[in-house]
Amino acid sequence: MSRLSVPRTVWILGIVSLLMDVSSEMIQTLLPIYLVVGLGASATVIGLVEGFAVAVATAVKFGAGFLSDRIARPKWLAVAGYGLAAAAKPIFPLSASVEGVLLAKGVDRIGKGIRTAPRDALVAAVTPPTLLGRAFGLRKSLDTVGGFAGPLLAIGLMMLLADDIKAVFWLASIPAALAVLLLVTGVSDPPRPEGEGKRPPDLKGALHLNAATWSMIGLTAVVGLARFSESFLLLKGLEVGISAAFAPAAIVLLHLVFGLAAFPIGALSDRIGRTSLLVLSLIFLAAADVVLVFAASPGLYYVGVALWGLHMGFSAGLMMTLIADVAPPHLRGSAFGLFALISGVIALIGNLAAGLLWDGYGAQATFAVGAVLSLACAFVVALWSLRRRLRKAD
Repeated sequence: MSRLSVPRTVWILGIVSLLMDVSSEMIQTLLPIYLVVGLGASATVIGLVEGFAVAVATAVKFGAGFLSDRIARPKWLAVAGYGLAAAAKPIFPLSASVEGVLLAKGVDRIGKGIRTAPRDALVAAVTPPTLLGRAFGLRKSLDTVGGFAGPLLAIGLMMLLADDIKAVFWLASIPAALAVLLLVTGVSDPPRPEGEGKRPPDLKGALHLNAATWSMIGLTAVVGLARFSESFLLLKGLEVGISAAFAPAAIVLLHLVFGLAAFPIGALSDRIGRTSLLVLSLIFLAAADVVLVFAASPGLYYVGVALWGLHMGFSAGLMMTLIADVAPPHLRGSAFGLFALISGVIALIGNLAAGLLWDGYGAQATFAVGAVLSLACAFVVALWSLRRRLRKAD
């Protein structure tokens, strides 16, 4: 492998993520429309469904990360998670109520919760430290190719199938099954890392992370305070006059910008550092929220969506890389799991609050509060970075 080459395993994990994201986005981009138009749900219910999904995933993410450290078999935990998510896809078209959708989301998110930390631990384990930004950026870029291919497929299929949302949900099972097959056949578990001690024998051992790791987990989780589900972007699209069939176009744009930014930003962070780029990502999010507050036409709405995608491209890979930089090799799964756990709790509260704000005061209030929180989080990250530099200078 060349000194500057991202390992083959990272490429395969990225393609697995791509396929699963195609499947998930074929469903996710139409699900808010299905809930509102087909089942008569409110914005609060949308927030509850999204918050519930995050809560379910959160409940298992740390356990999966801890278990991957303990048994040193992150691949097979990732297979179990991707497999469960694939098995959840057929439940969506069988659902005729909000409760059925909650069941499908719950099973899907349990799968996501199981796979996330072991997959990220695999990326960190096979990548040299000098290439971590590139590796996590590449995986996120490939993931986001699926993020815009899925909505494009959803739009095409909606037109081809005369707006039959359930038929699109059924077809979403195909790329999910291919993702599981590729993971099983294309990836191997890495050797056990040489580390500070042995595998964590119990939960207390998994929590025995160094101060730098805890600090970075807290810092990156702060970003979640400012961001809520993309489902609210879809609802805003309906508000400015975009039809249900073309609502997924917003997610196509978001993931296109996200995917184009993630890898070069990851590579740039390997050279110039990460926290300044994270601050910039939060400024992009605040700008997106401000634009969406005033958006009354599709043109301005899509500008806001593009800025949101830029935020994601600057932040998603960086957050995982910041943790991988400092986590002990034998506790990486636990570190990623703890990050997911804390971020998930924050996201649960944020999505429910966004839905309540939307129903009580309208879309403008939801995005205005998001803008204020984004700027507050940018200030916190910038202050933390400055204090860290001053300590190093001393």
